Amino acid sequence: MVDSNDRFWKDPMSDFSDRLRALRTQRNLTQTRLAELLAVSPRVYNRWERGVATPYLDTIVKIANILQVSLDELAGRQPAPSEPRLQNPKLSQLYRQVDQLSDEDQQALVILMDSLVKRSQLAKVLRS
Repeated sequence: MVDSNDRFWKDPMSDFSDRLRALRTQRNLTQTRLAELLAVSPRVYNRWERGVATPYLDTIVKIANILQVSLDELAGRQPAPSEPRLQNPKLSQLYRQVDQLSDEDQQALVILMDSLVKRSQLAKVLRS
């Protein structure tokens, strides 16, 4: 007889909702903000995180893009990389040195990067 706690028998949608919640919180996004980015209501998004409903495949692709993970990572078929995948070698080098900064400097870096990302996102919206 198979043990009901066996990983093989675990509900894959429960895994998906757990990963979705974990990835969202790791990126300091609220459910409401991620719902806005996906153009769905917070109520619908909340149902996905609770495992009550499942997003359509095109929405899962959008989720992966927004959270900057592969579909395999989102589906739990591949573990998340230990550090972000940065294409710019200089950024990768700097990323590895961030922990050497003071808390105050790290916070300043977060604010600066957040501003740059928001400016980029706004520019994309204005172009479309």
